[in-house]
Amino acid sequence: MDGEYVDNSPRHHKPKPFAPADFEVFAGGADPSRVSEAAHLAAHALVHHGRETDDPVVTQRLVQLADQQGLEAIAELWAESPARSLPGALWRLYALRAATQQNPEKIAAFFKAGKEVAQVSKVVAGVAEPPGADEVQHMADTILSGAFDGEFDVALERFAAFCRVVALGQTNHADDVDTSNGAHATKLTRSSHQLVKTAEDLEHAAASWRRGELD
Repeated sequence: MDGEYVDNSPRHHKPKPFAPADFEVFAGGADPSRVSEAAHLAAHALVHHGRETDDPVVTQRLVQLADQQGLEAIAELWAESPARSLPGALWRLYALRAATQQNPEKIAAFFKAGKEVAQVSKVVAGVAEPPGADEVQHMADTILSGAFDGEFDVALERFAAFCRVVALGQTNHADDVDTSNGAHATKLTRSSHQLVKTAEDLEHAAASWRRGELD
């Protein structure tokens, strides 16, 4: 699949509501294979539902899904999926947007600290200059929106680039506070490494999507 969808027919159907129950699969001791199957089916349904409509209201609803239903409801089904799978990639898009929305000032500070070193990643991420709290929040919404009304692989690569810039910023902050607050520096360094791993997973998922192999 090349990530593009062209639909010239009018669509007047009412968007299907997404309830917390949509992300609750099997109560009790769930069969991991059935949970995995449900995770993949839900991810495919969500992505293709979003990409098959040109209604901006539907796109906005999908972008704000975690706001409406709670990130925990989405995590219950998708967070344990392999990172380099469609549900795993989709989970990371929602989780990154949520983290950015919850603490935009800190994320913006990390981005500023890393952007001069990671010039290419800064451009790919597409954060407006100067990158403040409002700019990184808008960027997160725009990237997730692009997963449904634009190029899905581009959305993955933009968030990957954003992760790389923020990770460099965290490393810079860790170096600055290392002597005064070693515990905080260690936490920032660990977070930086996790973000780089997330970036690698998103980049791999983007390449798989372009080959039509992201499942």
